[in-house]
Amino acid sequence: MELSDEALLAGVAAGDADAMAAFVRRHQARVFGLALSVVGVRAVAEEVAQEAFVRVWRHAGGFDARRSAASTWLLTITRNVAIDVLRVRRDLATDPVAMAQWLIAPGNDGDRVDDSLGVTDALRELPSEQAVAVLLSVHFGLTAREIGEHQGVPLGTAKTRIRTGLLRLRALLEVHRD
Repeated sequence: MELSDEALLAGVAAGDADAMAAFVRRHQARVFGLALSVVGVRAVAEEVAQEAFVRVWRHAGGFDARRSAASTWLLTITRNVAIDVLRVRRDLATDPVAMAQWLIAPGNDGDRVDDSLGVTDALRELPSEQAVAVLLSVHFGLTAREIGEHQGVPLGTAKTRIRTGLLRLRALLEVHRD
């Protein structure tokens, strides 16, 4: 017999890790989907979903089935976490293109570890538009369409820059490793 969301939340409130696991399994796709639709970046959406479930764990005792359904409560938590993340990201005001260009700028080695210095050196050997496209894709999680919009180029050109940049980066890293 499958327990209701309300019964699972009662278990979570009592500290039952199995109830929490069942609640997460039941709702993880919807929570991630909502988070992704709000923040637009898969990696960030994963963090939002994780934080939403952490808040469920912490505040399950405050859930009141008379006020809303458990799924509504959960999705409201998720939406609030996602909006909080967007506010923080907006406050940072980091233009991904500007950040990518800064990362590959000569002489900008900051506090990087040895491995990242090798990657940075290899990125610097790429044409700037390819290095920026690779960083936007890998580091910032932007899609090819978003990269094309940021760089002011057609989708096909953005895809080519990413693919070619990654292939060149791989070859350069293999040379640096030897």
